[in-house]
Amino acid sequence: MSDGEAISAKDRGHAEFERARRDLTVAHEHRSSLCEPFLRVIPVTGASVSVLSAPVGQSTVCASNETAARLDELQFDLGEGPCWTALASKEPVLAPVLADQRSKWPMFADAVLGDTRGREVAGMFVFPLVVGTLEIGAVDLYSTEHLMLSQGQIADASALAGVAAWQVLRRILGEEAAGATAEAATGRASRREVHQATGMVLAQLGVSADDAALLLRAHAFATGRSVRDVATDVVERRLDFSAQDG
Repeated sequence: MSDGEAISAKDRGHAEFERARRDLTVAHEHRSSLCEPFLRVIPVTGASVSVLSAPVGQSTVCASNETAARLDELQFDLGEGPCWTALASKEPVLAPVLADQRSKWPMFADAVLGDTRGREVAGMFVFPLVVGTLEIGAVDLYSTEHLMLSQGQIADASALAGVAAWQVLRRILGEEAAGATAEAATGRASRREVHQATGMVLAQLGVSADDAALLLRAHAFATGRSVRDVATDVVERRLDFSAQDG
């Protein structure tokens, strides 16, 4: 490949990433797939996006094929696997040769590699869905071939997972439910405090005001508290969404 061809391929890859990122950004509004953009950017066979948070239990948001859905199902049932490791560490988990991970996830690896539907799974690459300190779920990518992702591909998948995390939050809460929660919790006495807390979250994470408000509602939902109580914790600096230790 000539230098010109290499540059052209790099430009095409960057353009495809930007298209995938834009598609993910409006996935909730358009009710489009959260999995498909990953497959356009990362050279894997299948993808799934799952929710692992306690308030709503474990569920698969999307799966590109039956095998991807089965990988999620096994991890839910067994309580072990790369999705749990990724969420606990808040770091990508790269297992290009799944068979080499039997000591780390013995039940999961045995179940996958011993299942006729899972024998085609050579490797897995899992990226956590995290917004601030809120742990949401994971993106599971699998390959039928032993594949090593480049640092650029890992960075791209991580960036897409960051966008997907916000979209999963919106799907969990739902527009109608989120609006009702916000209205019930933001009477005249508390509206100013919620507004102040939204501004503080905005500054902590560098997100939009809408996303900061969404994160307040999501944290309230996840902890079984009111938006007003969460806002009070933020304003009084007992809760910082940028804190890495949660």
